[in-house]
Amino acid sequence: MTCYFVIVGHNDNPVFEMDVPKAAEGSKTEDRRHLTQFVAHAALDLVDEAKWQHGNLFLKTVDRYNDLTVTGFVTASHSSRNTNENLRSFFLEVYELFIKALLNPFYTPNTPISSANFKKKVQQAAKKYL
Repeated sequence: MTCYFVIVGHNDNPVFEMDVPKAAEGSKTEDRRHLTQFVAHAALDLVDEAKWQHGNLFLKTVDRYNDLTVTGFVTASHSSRNTNENLRSFFLEVYELFIKALLNPFYTPNTPISSANFKKKVQQAAKKYL
């Protein structure tokens, strides 16, 4: 199964999106991509509730829809193969990359990240942990 990874901004807007295919899997259909985007967006309220209940950055499984599982990670401003620890490690590494992108004086917060280097590093982290 392919993973869909998204970084969501403060206004619930996608700042970065990427499909992370498993090694033995081909590309996704467009309908499947729309479904994963819809499920991720629908789970934002559940992520918001869970971050206040648990107080952790890594929220583990927040929601399920058929064969899709939504796993959440919130930034420290609100204060893991496929085991929880691998997911947690993946989120922490991408969080570090995201912080570095935010510190770039040429990046405007809450706008899409279009850096090919950022995408490449997220893909490397996905390959490493997922």
